[in-house]
Amino acid sequence: MNVVTPDLGDVTCSTTIVDADHGPRFSHERPDAQTFLARCPVRSTPRFTAGASVPRGHRRFASRNELVMQRIRTTLHAMIGATVVAAGLVALSPVAHAVTIPVACSESALVAAVNQANGTAASDTLVLAGGCTYQLTSAHGGPTTGLPVITTPIQLIGPAVITRSSALPFRIAEVSSTGSLTLTTSVVFTNGSAIGDGGGILNRGAVTLTGSSLVGNVATLNGGGLANADTASGAAPAATLTRSNVTGNTALLRGGGIYNGLRGTLSTTGVSGSPLFILDNTGSEGGGVAAVNSTATTMTQTAVTANAAVRTAGGVHRLGGTMTTTNSPITANTPNNCVGSVPAVPGCTG
Repeated sequence: MNVVTPDLGDVTCSTTIVDADHGPRFSHERPDAQTFLARCPVRSTPRFTAGASVPRGHRRFASRNELVMQRIRTTLHAMIGATVVAAGLVALSPVAHAVTIPVACSESALVAAVNQANGTAASDTLVLAGGCTYQLTSAHGGPTTGLPVITTPIQLIGPAVITRSSALPFRIAEVSSTGSLTLTTSVVFTNGSAIGDGGGILNRGAVTLTGSSLVGNVATLNGGGLANADTASGAAPAATLTRSNVTGNTALLRGGGIYNGLRGTLSTTGVSGSPLFILDNTGSEGGGVAAVNSTATTMTQTAVTANAAVRTAGGVHRLGGTMTTTNSPITANTPNNCVGSVPAVPGCTG
């Protein structure tokens, strides 16, 4: 009589005995420690001790390793299934959509609308109350900025005026490196007063003005109306002005109207017969525009006139960088137009 010893079994399972006279029969005794591994019929491939004979029709046994692997496979399938479901839930998450926000004529409504727009990555449009003058009585973007700092793409549609109405100094707006600010349809930023750069707007991201203006803002450093911040690394600021005048702004250092700083990009564009005016601004160097180690400054159909500098280059001051002027007269600035620029400002004399 040969005893067939399966590789694995449950605590109480059949041991198969092959009898030469009577054929296979089964024993259901509880195994001792020595025969513990000879157990458990399952629907799997049988494994037997080497040399053992297996009768025809014998019930099949699985080894301990096979059962362990079967349980591992089952667990892995469950985990993969859960991961697929989780991934599906992530993929089905709602996406941000751009919204249009009407803004009532009050400081609180404007601040709330900017905060709401900053709350999503989508490009949101704030429709200002037509003809409203939004008076900022305190800073809402830290101690130095009137509006909350712009961190996402936001467009303001006028006509409307946003002005500082406080004895405390703060600029009107600051745009972070992730932000984008667009002013269109006669939006005016006025009376900003920055301790630092950018009396009207301090730009670290992207600024676009179309048919709008920067009027009567002041900075203790650079860029009375607008400053593209000096940026040594990372994404550099860019400003694009189309048919948008920059008038009556003051910087104690460079760029009374506009300062285009390190690695910045500036583009100003008017139309034939109706140029964009950079007019009546004051700075130490570059009463109208100062471009200092910027990547590119491009002026098209832009009149830089009647600006003043305390030291030199009442019109445009250039220090390095690429500069292009097309149909852009730089005239009648004091004490001169572009003297002291290195290299020279294209098309500028005196």
